[in-house]
Amino acid sequence: MKVFSSLDQVPADFGPSAVTIGKFDGVHTGHRAVIATLDEVAASQGLTATVITFDRNPLELLAPEKCPPALTGVDQKLDLLAGTGVAATLLLTFDRHTADLSPEAFVESILVDRLHARVVLVGSDFRFGARGAGDVTKLEELGEKFGFVVRLIDDVRPEGGRRVSSTWIRELLADGDVAHAARLLGHVPCVRGIVVHGAARGRELGFPTANLSPESEGLIPADGVYAGWLTDEGVRYPAAISVGNNPTFEGVPHKQVEAYVLDEDLDLYDHRVEIAFVERIRGMVAFSGIDPLIAQIAADVERARTILA
Repeated sequence: MKVFSSLDQVPADFGPSAVTIGKFDGVHTGHRAVIATLDEVAASQGLTATVITFDRNPLELLAPEKCPPALTGVDQKLDLLAGTGVAATLLLTFDRHTADLSPEAFVESILVDRLHARVVLVGSDFRFGARGAGDVTKLEELGEKFGFVVRLIDDVRPEGGRRVSSTWIRELLADGDVAHAARLLGHVPCVRGIVVHGAARGRELGFPTANLSPESEGLIPADGVYAGWLTDEGVRYPAAISVGNNPTFEGVPHKQVEAYVLDEDLDLYDHRVEIAFVERIRGMVAFSGIDPLIAQIAADVERARTILA
C-alpha cells in the first residue's frame, strides 16, 4: 500500500481513483466491507482504490471534550489498512487549515486536483467541509460538476440490527469483552508500546512480566487478566496479560499492562512490542496475601495456555 502523508506527496499522475473517506478508527468489519466494495469498483473500472483518512479524530481539534479515545494509533491504523489490500491511503493532517476548508475547496483540492477521483463511496450520514456544511446531496452536486460519481454504501449490521461502529467496540472493550470486540473488528484488539522496567514484582513471584510504557498505542481494555499474544520483532508468543493497578500492591500505576510470556525467558526491555487480547479470564481482585496471589496467577497461566491452544 502506498501511503501519502500530505497532498504534496501525491504524484501528479496519480489515479484516476475510486475513493472512500473516513476516520477508520479500528479498521473494523464495517470499514472492511467498505474497502472490499471500493476494491471491486476500482477493479471493474481500472481505478486506483484509495482511502482518505486523518491523523487524528477531527473532534480532537474541534471539540476535545467530546473526543472519544482512539481504538488504534496512526501506525496501527495504517498497518491494518495495508492488510485490507487497498492500493493507497492519503493520511491528512487534521489541522485548522483542513478544518476550515469549504466543501467545494475540500472536493476540488483533494478529490479532484490530487486524486483525480472518478467514484467516491460514502455513507448516507457523510459530512464534510467546514462545520460539516457538506452532505451527500452536496457531494453529488460537486460530482456532477467535477466528473465523479457518488455511491452510497450500506452499514454492516451483523447482530440484532445494530450497526458496527467504533463506539460499540469501545463499549465492549470497556467491559473487557475482547472476544466480542474481535468479532466486530475482524482482528484481535491490540496495544503497542515500549517495554519498560517495572517494580520486578512479577519476577519475584516467579512470573516475570513485560511492562508496557504508559505511552502505548491502542485502546486498553478493562482491568483484568487476559489470554493473548505478545509479538516481538515478528515473533508471536502466547501470554497471560494483566491490565490494571494490581490492587494487592500499593503504588502500581492505573491501567498498567503487563504480559507474562509462557514458557520463555526473554529480555524485552526497550523493545517495541504488540500485545493482543484474545479472551478475558477474570476481573482484577485484591488478594489477602502473596501465596493466594501466586496460586491464582498459576491458575491464570494454565487457563491462558488452554485458551490459546
